[in-house]
Amino acid sequence: MRLISINVLKTGMVIGRTIWNEAGLPLIQKDVVVTDVLVGRLKQLGIQYVYIEDKISEGIEVEETVPLAVRKKAVKQITDTFYKIKGLDQKSASLVIDKQTKEIGKLVDDLLNSIINSEEILMILSDTFLYDEYIYQHSFQVTLYSLAIAKEMGYSESDLRTIGIGAILHDVGKMVTPAEILFKPGRLTDEEFTMMKQHARSGFDILRNLHTVSLLVAHCAFQHHERLDGSGYPRSLVDYEIHPYAKIIAVADVFDAVTSNRVYRKKMVPSQGIAIIEAGRGTMFDAKVVDALKKSVVHYPNGTILELTDGRRGVVANQNSEDSALPCLRIFEEDHQILKTTYTLNLIEEPTVSVAKVDTEYVREVE
Repeated sequence: MRLISINVLKTGMVIGRTIWNEAGLPLIQKDVVVTDVLVGRLKQLGIQYVYIEDKISEGIEVEETVPLAVRKKAVKQITDTFYKIKGLDQKSASLVIDKQTKEIGKLVDDLLNSIINSEEILMILSDTFLYDEYIYQHSFQVTLYSLAIAKEMGYSESDLRTIGIGAILHDVGKMVTPAEILFKPGRLTDEEFTMMKQHARSGFDILRNLHTVSLLVAHCAFQHHERLDGSGYPRSLVDYEIHPYAKIIAVADVFDAVTSNRVYRKKMVPSQGIAIIEAGRGTMFDAKVVDALKKSVVHYPNGTILELTDGRRGVVANQNSEDSALPCLRIFEEDHQILKTTYTLNLIEEPTVSVAKVDTEYVREVE
């Protein structure tokens, strides 16, 4: 199967991967034949990319690092916890979360097991899951990215657990942010953005009174929007003032934000998200954290068509654990001609060739 933009999805194509709703039920099943009505429905849902089955990608498997059952359980736990504190005062919210931390800890353990036991680089396929409210999916995915980064950086199991809990709860302050601001489709006014920024302090105020987890969890919420150069919020901290855990969650938070659908902006593919983070390396984001992100997450998911600098096109067949930016491709086109027989190209073994662009709008028929 391969990844294709909804802009070029056509009648007769075949869906290659099931799209799930927030209740964990199949919304659009694998193997469904695309119709004009289905394309309209996908656009209405805000889906930007889908996986399809076709000849050039036949046999290529696309699987998330974390099993579906674990994802469903995790997102449900996050959703239930956040819903329980909606409308509560700070003290009551702290009491509710205190009672939930044991379950949250188990959730982190499950996610850690999935990441540690997997030999593959972390792959998250956010467009195959739909949620009514973005914050729950975001909290789940930021946790996965944070754990993968921290694991790559060599943190201990105890540290990983604290980072995981901090990542799950990093946006808990948004539960007291007005919904009309949180989900506004357009640009926020200066006044609205000032209110939005308060979620970091609100999260800290809720979490600092917990008796069941480290105070560092509260600082993850407080500092995840701080930047090394002092341009962040809420306190304009600089490099040495920001806790290392918060530096990790900051990178994971931005990476997931730009590679997921938002009400005000379309998602980027992972390689574009990494480029955004790389642009802030050493100025906004900790260099070691950025380097760990680049090593621990998939740049080009399986099933993605890449155009190379020498003009060849190939579909990503599998990943290289040695370098996540250099996958193995199934080359199917040279000199604008479809090959009768495809062949494998390992980009690690081709130092003179690099990726020119990700081509999610490739629709040329294979002869």
